[in-house]
Amino acid sequence: MTKYLILVKHSVPEIEEDHPANTWKLSKEGRLRAQQLAEQIRSFEPEIMISSDEPKAKETAEILASQLQLDVETVPDLHEHARGNVPYLRHDAFQTSIRDFFQKPDELVFGEETANQAYTRFYRAVHSVLNEHRNKTIAIVTHGTVISLFVSRLTGSSDLELWNKLGLPSFVAIDLYSNTLLVKSVIA
Repeated sequence: MTKYLILVKHSVPEIEEDHPANTWKLSKEGRLRAQQLAEQIRSFEPEIMISSDEPKAKETAEILASQLQLDVETVPDLHEHARGNVPYLRHDAFQTSIRDFFQKPDELVFGEETANQAYTRFYRAVHSVLNEHRNKTIAIVTHGTVISLFVSRLTGSSDLELWNKLGLPSFVAIDLYSNTLLVKSVIA
């Protein structure tokens, strides 16, 4: 039986401009979309549900786990690119910052860590989870930027292009035996 690593981008948060994004919780729409996503993930038969420690990811994981009859484990270092020091940015400014982040991976252009630092932290955390749960299909609920960094380096695809395609919520499934990307799914 094929085993998968399912990387889930959290669902739609309730934006609170006065608070850092890493403290946001899901909106009502976000909770509904997470329920819909559970049905798409079910076909991969996840056995383990892991979450970033950010509230919007934990809530998404709890909704998925409830529908898939799994427990949720929170694991450190699966959080989004560290940017708690960045105030709320309007759409165009945010898009520019993200583009620079991906295009200059060794430079600190946005937030508290470079793209390469975020990738290294996330890579280590994911591989720790994979080592702890060998031969299991694992769903990790996390964030778009670190998913894009991880998947692009695994597959040779464009991190910025993937980031632009990932919806809230969405997921990618990676065949653990061949390291091939099988699915990119977006809930609209």
